Parts: sequence; C-alpha cells; structure tokens
Amino acid sequence: MTTLAPPPAPDPRLDDIARSCVALHVRMTARAVTRAYDEAMRPSGLKITQFVLLSALSTGQWKSITELAERFALERTSLTRNLQLLAAEGMVEPVECRGRAAVYAVTQKGRAAIEAAIPYWRAAQDRIEGGFGEERWRETRDGLRALRRAARDVL
Repeated sequence: MTTLAPPPAPDPRLDDIARSCVALHVRMTARAVTRAYDEAMRPSGLKITQFVLLSALSTGQWKSITELAERFALERTSLTRNLQLLAAEGMVEPVECRGRAAVYAVTQKGRAAIEAAIPYWRAAQDRIEGGFGEERWRETRDGLRALRRAARDVL
C-alpha cells in the first residue's frame, strides 16, 4: 500500500495573489457583469457584447476596425470575428474600404435590433447601477478608466 506524502505547506504568496491581483478581480467582475447583462438582454436576442458593438458602430465615427479595437481594448482578431458574426446575421455590412482598413456600417436590421434591445439594456443598467449606487458607479467608472491607462502604460 502506497502512502501519500503530506501536502506542502501553503504558500502565503498565493493568498496574497487571490486577495490582491488586479487582473483576477477585474476579470471576475467582468464575467459577472456580462452574465447579468446577457441574461437581462436574452429576450432581445443580443448579447451585451453585440449590443455595445452595434451601438458603437451606429455612431459612424470609426474609420477602421483597428481604431475601434483600440478604443474598446479588444484584440483586432476578436473584433473582426464578432463583426463577421454580425454580418452573417445581416446586422452590419462592410462599406467602402481604403486599403486594408475595413469599415462596417449598421444595417436596418441592426438598427432594429439595437432599438429592440435598448429597454432590456436600460433595465439591466438601472438594476446594476441602482444596486451599486449612482455616485459609487461614477467613481468606479473613473477608476476603471485610470486603471486602463495604467495598464496601457505598462505595455
């Protein structure tokens, strides 16, 4: 019969990582918030990522996928994949391109999807912001902007 060796003593550094790691806590929060919005928006047929992307594109202010990816801190390949999925659904379409700079526009179907999803987004926004507190959310949003700037400065 083989006896198992006793487990090694816990490394206190690992507790510190679990308690203080910015990446861990931001990612856990992002997943929880995304799930809440996705669930609230389920009746619209859009996920929060699709809704936000369609909303951003509908402003018409993005000159390229690269510019949009940089603004939303997305990998260009992930953004392209999401745009292709929306294009396959007929919600966006590529428009005039200059060189390799592709630009997408929201179609009528995409605008209708945004319009249908806004009340679900608003309900989720109000529930989450209300549960967190409007002032606290404003402070947190400003803190998250500063955190994104700090993370970019590390690169």
